[in-house]
Amino acid sequence: MRKALFTLLFCMLPILAVAADKLDSRPRVAVISAFGPEWLTLKAALAEPQSHAVNGIEFVTGRLSGRDVVLFLSGISMVNATMSTQIALNRFDISGIVFSGIAGGVDPGLNVGDVVVADKWAQYLEATFARDLGNRRYELPPWKKPEQPNYGMIFPNAVEVRRANAAPEAKFWFEVDPGMLAAARRLNDVTLQHCASGTTCLEQKPRLVLGGNGVSGQAFVDNADFRRYVFDAFQARVLDMESAAVAMVAYANGVPFIAFRSLSDLAGGEKGGNEMATFMRLASDNSAAMVRRFLEVWAPPR
Repeated sequence: MRKALFTLLFCMLPILAVAADKLDSRPRVAVISAFGPEWLTLKAALAEPQSHAVNGIEFVTGRLSGRDVVLFLSGISMVNATMSTQIALNRFDISGIVFSGIAGGVDPGLNVGDVVVADKWAQYLEATFARDLGNRRYELPPWKKPEQPNYGMIFPNAVEVRRANAAPEAKFWFEVDPGMLAAARRLNDVTLQHCASGTTCLEQKPRLVLGGNGVSGQAFVDNADFRRYVFDAFQARVLDMESAAVAMVAYANGVPFIAFRSLSDLAGGEKGGNEMATFMRLASDNSAAMVRRFLEVWAPPR
């Protein structure tokens, strides 16, 4: 009997260790931003804040728009976003993931300040760099087949995803949670800012744009030709450096995910220079306003 009990406890040690590592037992919605300016409004509105630190990342629990949440910065880049999101899932009981931040617009029909909620996200720089044969001809290795339209030598391809109790699968698009997307369609009563200052205002008033595709990659894009490629190849409306990575982590862990991305610039499509520095705070605040209203409308599944 004693031996059997000892064996049972020994087998449970990994489970107990994981449970002991949890920083908070309450189910919470993870609200993520990439860098400081994006979460200032959200953090200021947080009730009952309590800060936790893991691997140099600050996780702040509290209540936002009546929901139990944990706010944190993913850090800029796909790798940072992947790492910090998985840490949050390991250390908190996460019932849903909401990303709030800025992005570059690639759809010619969109304007700076608009808030985009894409249906699905892809990693457009998960790719093979093909052999240059000259005269704009490129050759993939014999074991590779083109999966998506290429940009010169860059041939985007799917990435292998692993999940518990499932075989590895090659996946290019990661879908937003349909229940979250349905809730986002009800957000037609949020007033969005259109002036960065008393004298610097947008020509068009920002709007909420639902549906379509979003893409993410390791590069900051400020190039008109590449912007056209991204729009034509992926029918993308928006381009950033984190959302698809978070979408992949959410998919791998079976957690609902949605991203609100407000356009701070047009990824090289502006008539003049890049406008991110001018409209970053406006875009951040517009995204945060949508997220706060979304949390009032959407009920976590548990």
